[in-house]
Amino acid sequence: MTDREILSRIDHTLLKAVSSWEEIKVLCDEAVRFKTASVCVPPSYVKPIQNEYADMLKICTVVGFPLGYSITAAKVLEAERAVLSGASEIDMVINIGDVKNSRFDYVLEEIKLLKKTCGGKILKVIIETCYLTEEEKIRMCEIVTDAGADFIKTSTGFGTAGATLTDIELFKKHIGEQVKIKAAGGVKTREDLEAFITAGAARIGTSSAVKLLSGGAALGC
Repeated sequence: MTDREILSRIDHTLLKAVSSWEEIKVLCDEAVRFKTASVCVPPSYVKPIQNEYADMLKICTVVGFPLGYSITAAKVLEAERAVLSGASEIDMVINIGDVKNSRFDYVLEEIKLLKKTCGGKILKVIIETCYLTEEEKIRMCEIVTDAGADFIKTSTGFGTAGATLTDIELFKKHIGEQVKIKAAGGVKTREDLEAFITAGAARIGTSSAVKLLSGGAALGC
């Protein structure tokens, strides 16, 4: 697997609360140069990036991030404004409390509403695997599929643990054919990147891939 092939699956990510515009611009410049799948940024930076870079890159942003327990109406509004501002991909966090309370119908309806709000844009559903049992993860695979979302995503990167290969393999067994997988959190070496892609991740959310691979990508390998 070449470095360029790996980079084409990377959501080049900067979601720290203290992220400055200068840091965001570096992220975007790298994404353009090394042709990553997208930049994943805080909602407040979507419009400035769209104004500065237009169609030079794809903008991904987050909704209900990172805890997921904001009300559905707030998530819908966040997604609506993000799309209007120029985001082409939305990574939403489920209400994990609803999962723990077995209120799976609420989770399903929320994802459906977000997908409707996103229209033709990509919706990725973050289920935060570190807080879920295997049974709950399987149920979420079924719900994400039934809701018509485009991706199931392992983690926010702000929980107690990130992506694992075991979870990617579990997802593959239980998601529908139209659902793709995004791994995020703790994917920090080239070996990690290749292993997660080989296991079935169509996207990887990370801040470190460009630094790891930019030398090779610059050479076109």
